[in-house]
Amino acid sequence: MSIEDKRNAIEPSHSGLSIHLQCELIGLSRSSWYCQASLVQESPENLSLMRLIDEQYTRTPFYGSRKITAWLNLQGHPVNRKRVQRLMRLMGIEGVAPKPGSSLRNKEHKVYPYLLRGLDIVRPNQVWSTDITYCPMPKGFMYLVAIIDWYSRYVLSWRLSNTLDADFCIDALNGALERGKPEIFNTDQGCQFTSKAFLAPLQTHEIQISMDGKGRALDNIFVERLWRSVKYEWLYMHEFQTVPELHSGLDEYFEFYNTERLHQSLNYKTPRAIHLA
Repeated sequence: MSIEDKRNAIEPSHSGLSIHLQCELIGLSRSSWYCQASLVQESPENLSLMRLIDEQYTRTPFYGSRKITAWLNLQGHPVNRKRVQRLMRLMGIEGVAPKPGSSLRNKEHKVYPYLLRGLDIVRPNQVWSTDITYCPMPKGFMYLVAIIDWYSRYVLSWRLSNTLDADFCIDALNGALERGKPEIFNTDQGCQFTSKAFLAPLQTHEIQISMDGKGRALDNIFVERLWRSVKYEWLYMHEFQTVPELHSGLDEYFEFYNTERLHQSLNYKTPRAIHLA
């Protein structure tokens, strides 16, 4: 079976098998499947607005749709709040209110308490956390999920997707767990992270589950800082035209981030040096 045939055999909506397991069963690397995904399309005007929204939101993640709308109007882009709300929903972002769409939790899913308030983070693999962000591109966009170690800032795993389904988050989690396991795993209350399929590997490994307080975007502060670094140091400086280009570019950046980028908060050491010490 050719690589293209293997890609076509994968069913993202398969109710019984994750992308991770389907790829394993047919001998296809997960990165090969995710790289063939098509961009999410929008009109050029909306893509331009979404790029502006993303840049401002990355600077001020506490801005909701009202302030983003006001900011856009001040920049000479006369848009109404309803349009901004739709675009933010499509992007999967929030201000101080729960995320529309991506972070809106399923009421049937269990929500766990936030365990990190006042906790001293003193060693690698004490706390991992995850989040999803929007990746703007000239002709569309993708979603990026990453899993990071809070102490070392080491990026353990990441995946791209053109949907906000849980599969790519589960695949990233399984990839991270191949490296080890944390004592606590922290997420927001998004439906991807409260789903039984996502929580099952954590429960199997007896990992404590922590979830951000409702409407508290900065409870996951280290992932928010990671997104700023990814976007201002890399994504906004390059114009990746295709998903494979974006995947390759992010692979290059995360390798640099983990092994070469010096962090002031780590006493000017790299995440890898701290994580593997």
